[in-house]
Amino acid sequence: MSSQFDLTIYTASTWVIPLLLAITLHEAAHGYVARVFGDDTAWRMGRVSFNPLNHVDPFGTIALPAILLLFHAPFLFGYAKPVPVDFRRLRSPQRDMIWVAAAGPAMNLALATAAALLAHVVVFLPADAGQWALSNLVNAININVILAVFNMIPLPPLDGGRVAVGILPKALAAPLAALEPYGMLIVIGVFFLLPTFEAQFGVSVDVFSQVVIRPADAIIQLILRLTGLG
Repeated sequence: MSSQFDLTIYTASTWVIPLLLAITLHEAAHGYVARVFGDDTAWRMGRVSFNPLNHVDPFGTIALPAILLLFHAPFLFGYAKPVPVDFRRLRSPQRDMIWVAAAGPAMNLALATAAALLAHVVVFLPADAGQWALSNLVNAININVILAVFNMIPLPPLDGGRVAVGILPKALAAPLAALEPYGMLIVIGVFFLLPTFEAQFGVSVDVFSQVVIRPADAIIQLILRLTGLG
C-alpha cells in the first residue's frame, strides 16, 4: 500500500509541477504583453504573476488533470483562469490582439525548448534525482507543446481564434468572433463528446489526435533535433 502510494505521489509530482508552470507562465505572458501594448488590467489585478494560485481554475487546473491522471490518460491536460484583457485599451486593438493572444502559446514553446536544453544537464545529478528531473522535463516538453497547439486552434476564445480574428478581413473576422461565447462548448463537443457517441456506433474518429497530438508530435521532434536530443 505504502509503495503504491509513494509511486502515485512520485508520478503525480512529475506531471503536476510542469503543468502548473506551463499554465501559470502561459497566462502571465498574456498579461505581460497586454501591458506592453497598453492594457494594464491583468497587471492591476495581480495576474501577471509567477504564483500559480493566482491562475488556478478549480476544474481546469485541478479536477480535469486529476481525472485524466486517475484514469491513466495518455496525456495530461489542463487550463487556468483566462487573464483579463481589455482589448479596447490596446494602442492598436486589432493588431495588438494578435501579439497578446500569441504570447501564451509562444511561452509554452519557449518552455518546451528550455526543458529540452535542461535535459542535457540531468547527467550531473545523482541517479534518483536525475531520473525525477528527467521525468519532469520530458513531461514539460509534452505538456507545453500540446498546450501551444491546442490553444492555437482557430476558434475563439482560444488564442488561435483571437489571432485569426486579428488577421482576417472584417467580413470573416466578425462571424468568427461571434462564436466566442460558444467556442469552448464546440471544442468539448468535438474533442470529447463526439468520440463517445461515435464509439456507440463502432466508428472511431479521434479528432483530438488528428488536430492536436499529431502536430504536437511533429513539433516535439523538431525541438528535440534543434536541441541535440533527436
